[in-house]
Formats: sequence, structure tokens, C-alpha cells
Amino acid sequence: MTDSRSGPRGTADVAVIGGGIVGLATALALAERHRKSVVVVEAASEVGAQQTGHNSGVIHAGLYYKPGSLKATLCRTGLELMYRFCEEEGVPHRRCGKLIVAVSEAELPELERLESRARQNGVGVRRVPRAGLAEIEPHAAGVAGLWVDDTGVVDFRRVALAIRNRIVRMLGDRAIRTDSRALAIRRTDGLYRIETTSGVVSGRALVTCAGLYADRVARLAGLEPSVRIVPFRGEYFTLRPEAAHLVRGLIYPVPDPALPFLGLHFTRGADDVVEAGPNAVLAMSREGYSWADVSMPDLVDWLSFPGFWRMGLRHWRTGVDEIVRSLSPERFARALRRMLPSLTMDQLEPGGSGVRAMAVDQDGRLVADFSFVEAPSALHVLNAPSPAATSSLAIGRYLADRLASA
Repeated sequence: MTDSRSGPRGTADVAVIGGGIVGLATALALAERHRKSVVVVEAASEVGAQQTGHNSGVIHAGLYYKPGSLKATLCRTGLELMYRFCEEEGVPHRRCGKLIVAVSEAELPELERLESRARQNGVGVRRVPRAGLAEIEPHAAGVAGLWVDDTGVVDFRRVALAIRNRIVRMLGDRAIRTDSRALAIRRTDGLYRIETTSGVVSGRALVTCAGLYADRVARLAGLEPSVRIVPFRGEYFTLRPEAAHLVRGLIYPVPDPALPFLGLHFTRGADDVVEAGPNAVLAMSREGYSWADVSMPDLVDWLSFPGFWRMGLRHWRTGVDEIVRSLSPERFARALRRMLPSLTMDQLEPGGSGVRAMAVDQDGRLVADFSFVEAPSALHVLNAPSPAATSSLAIGRYLADRLASA
């Protein structure tokens, strides 16, 4: 295999912008499957610093997504690749399953729809009657449930580091360049030249996996994407150690089919810490992990985009509810008690937060599926929300194969 330092003027076969789990997985697939030299450029000082390192750590089974969609197919392939990779690299993980709970009779039709969709997507599920809920989660309350076999938990930041280490073993440590924010991208003489904060990187082909900055980086490369990335912050509480017994595994609600979020849920992670959340609050910055994080350039960017206003008009009631829950821990706890009635406020403590990069189109719709756009000798990932971490190794293979066959 050719080292990433080879070629004229140190040019790699492929330059990858973005050192999150999707960018790293794509670089790995290019190296392993297609014998390409790669160089990954990442703005932060470490890989997996943004969405990868701030999510709930759930390996999703793939039941929520439209049959035949990229999310459905890549999630099903990706979860098995993820479990296999974790075994190979010694990354702690657990295939534990999860319970989706309908808390009222009104939610039963949507639970049935989920069960049908799961079977269409090849996901192993079984219906759980009211009496059976206590056998799985003794403290959960509901009228029925759906047990999902393949769901698991892992620390995706550790997965990202393991992918990085495998790339470095193959190509050398210069294949990963951190502290290298992309400032400009030019294509001359058949090469992509990326000006970064640490110097110029060149590649014969380009893949951008910039997450929260996906639309901006695509514009740097000369595209005019029709979508805009709008960030939503997800905030968590954790159950205090003395209350962690209230949750054995993963407890999820029946989601609102009109929104791409799964609702407040409980997750016993790979470290056995139980998290409760996340909500979905519009963030005031692309890296808005708290209310104090405000970026005027980001706000101007969204406020000048017609799709942002149309999205707001469509979902303003939900947006107001999310803000209230964010500012009122008691309201947050009240929402959690729908599934876990015995939970008290003093059993919760503030946890971390993450930011989801959601693509919004001109009509104000949240883009439902993964979105990948081709350009000459280039591929741009414009939308890769959940289950992107679960699907990352499959996404990487999909993008690498497309780029190699172009």
C-alpha cells in the first residue's frame, strides 16, 4: 500500500475533511478496500471531538427508518460491522437490546407501525404485553412495549480512536492531521488543494465529512448546497448511582413520527452510567453545547435562510416545549416520569450535552435520510445524523466504493 506521504509533493490519493467517526470510517475503507493513500484533516485537536464524542452511545438496530432508505440499509449493515470491529479492536461494548414503551392506548397504533417497519427492515423484534414489561424493566410503566434484539451500547469516541489507530498502523501517523481547519479548497491540475490552519494538504480526490460544518465545507469546495445545517442541542441528566437500579438497560418512548428525534429515553451505557435524555433545543452556535455558546455568524447564517423560518413556523410549538424543558429541570423530570413514574428530581443530576447537525431544506423540512452529493472526483456528506455513528463503517464502505468506481 502507498503511504499517505507518497506521490508528487506529498499528494494523497484521497483527502478526507472531517475526523469524526464517518470521516475516519471512510478513510479506513479507502485504505483497506481500495488500497488508497489517504490524509484526514480535522479542525479540532483530537478526532471524534464533536458529534462522535457527545452522543448517547447507542448502536441502533434500524427499525425507525423508511424501508429501502440509505438509513435503513446502512444501519443494518453498519451495526454488524460495528460489533465485529469492536470485537477485533477490544472496544468495550454490549449487545443488550432495548425496550420501546407505549405509555398510553393512543400510542399503540404507532407502536404497531414501528413493529411492521422493523420487520420490513429485517430487525428482530417482539411485542411485549403490559404484564411482560416488568420482567424486562421492573420500574417502567406502559400499556405495551416492543423489544428490539440488536440494539447495543458503546463509547463511539473510543471507536473513533480505534479506527484512527488502525489507519495509523497502515499508513503512518501523518495520515491524520488534527488542528487543521479547512480554510479554502481549490481544484487545479486535477488535484484538490486544501488550505488548512496547519498548511496545505493535497489529494487526487476529495471526501468531505464535516458534520456540523458540512454545508460550509461543501461551499468551500465550490458546491451550492440547497440545504443548511441547523444544530440542535441534546441535553442529558444522569441518574445518581443510588438510583441507577431503576433502569436495567435501554428504555425508549414511542417517537413522534413527525420529527426525526427519538424522544427522551434512558440509556445504561457501556460504562453502566444511566443517562436520561436528550431533548432537542435549537442551539445558538454550531458548537453550542450550552446556552452560553452563541455565535453571531451562525445566527446570521440561519436567519438569512428561508428554510429556517419555514421550519420554525412548522414546529414552533415543539420548539417552545423543548426550550421550557431545557430551562426547567422539573419539567424535564416530569417528562421522564411518563415512562419511569417512581423517578424523583433528587435522583437526577445534570449530565453532558451533544449537538446534532440537522440538514434543513428550502421548504423548512428536516432532511430525513442520509444525503451524499457527488462532484468531480469528490463526494460530500451533507446530512448524516443518527444513526450515522452506528452506520459509520457501512457509510465509509459505501462512499469509498462510490468514489473508487467514479
